[in-house]
Amino acid sequence: MDPTIVDTDRYPLDDPALVDRVRADLRESGCCVLPGFVRAGQVEALREEGRALAPRAHHETEIVNVYNTAPDPALPAEHPAHRLMQRGNAFVARDRIPADALIQRLHRDRAVQRFVAAAFGLPEVFALADPLSGLVLNVVVPGREHPWHFDTNEFTVSLLTQAAEAGGAFQYCPGIRSSQAENLDAVSAVLDGDHTAVRTLDLRPGDLQLFAGRYSLHRVSPVEGGRDRHTAILAYSRRPGVVGTATRTRQLFGRVAAAHSVPTGAGRVDRLLI
Repeated sequence: MDPTIVDTDRYPLDDPALVDRVRADLRESGCCVLPGFVRAGQVEALREEGRALAPRAHHETEIVNVYNTAPDPALPAEHPAHRLMQRGNAFVARDRIPADALIQRLHRDRAVQRFVAAAFGLPEVFALADPLSGLVLNVVVPGREHPWHFDTNEFTVSLLTQAAEAGGAFQYCPGIRSSQAENLDAVSAVLDGDHTAVRTLDLRPGDLQLFAGRYSLHRVSPVEGGRDRHTAILAYSRRPGVVGTATRTRQLFGRVAAAHSVPTGAGRVDRLLI
């Protein structure tokens, strides 16, 4: 572990008590935030890194549903998959992030990987092998948002590097669906504006977030003011060599690499829509 980046005094990553605390949060809400995970003296460097990378993002406005799936006329008319929203966030791909960047060093750090595995109750995790989505910087510019959606991955590790001046809140509905049930009525209720089950996080630059986004509907609300919202997403998998599908990769980055030949649905852990 590089103690110049992570505040190891506050977060000794090999401490069983810290792992137990994170696991308890994940059991309770599917989410755990470690405020000030990055040392205070590095937060400005983290911001500057994100600002320098942001112009490399692929911007493409899409009309999507919560499952990021194509319209399926076989589904009932009231199915939430028919509810369309505009997705306006952008991504800087891994191959456009310098190898010596702080977020690259964190992503490949074995101590961080062991901590992530322990936190999610896994024997081991591996840095996602995908040459584009293995590590990304998510950019949401003012006036844009990342609308309600579910993740394809079971778990996500992210690090806020720059907060918006206003808006840009991370909001989620913990455990709104399970590996056995889509719970369509509850999903539709959120899309209709019922936010009774919605939780909102006050994230700050340098905060690490561990999140079970496959089963929790979530979004980044519209960004307001004159500053982008930047988040590094550190992608890991249960096994080595995992890459994304060509279809999804092209949606996010406008291009694919030779590695993107994985069949749709490969590696799924359940039979949910995504």
